[in-house]
Amino acid sequence: MTDDSCVFCKIVAGEIPAAVVWDSPWAVAFLDINPAAPGHVLLVLREHYEQLTAVPGSLLSAALGELPKLAQAVISATGAQGLNLLQNNGRVAGQVIPHVHFHLIPRNEGDRVTVGWRQGTYETPEEMNRMAERIRAALAGA
Repeated sequence: MTDDSCVFCKIVAGEIPAAVVWDSPWAVAFLDINPAAPGHVLLVLREHYEQLTAVPGSLLSAALGELPKLAQAVISATGAQGLNLLQNNGRVAGQVIPHVHFHLIPRNEGDRVTVGWRQGTYETPEEMNRMAERIRAALAGA
């Protein structure tokens, strides 16, 4: 399944050039052309799914099976001290290209990369328990 208007589908199909670093039957990894840091890699599913919630679990498991090896390669190649793995799901979450993909961003002390949010708290333990129950109920109904 592909989307003819999707830039990632075009990269996967070889219609747009990319600096591919890894290729499998399920996913392709290539350097981001607008990297947060040198060595920033995008791991893109071969099949077009706009949202993570639509991807079959078996496909996701297969596609991410080599993630530890890919992450280690990025860290080794860049000399990074760490790595962020990010997946933005939906425009409100920062997803710019509506095709499921994962960012592997090498990190070093003092780099210019920022990944942050303001931490909050639950007002009461009961509020946290109610949220946990809602999630468990949603999982049971899935």
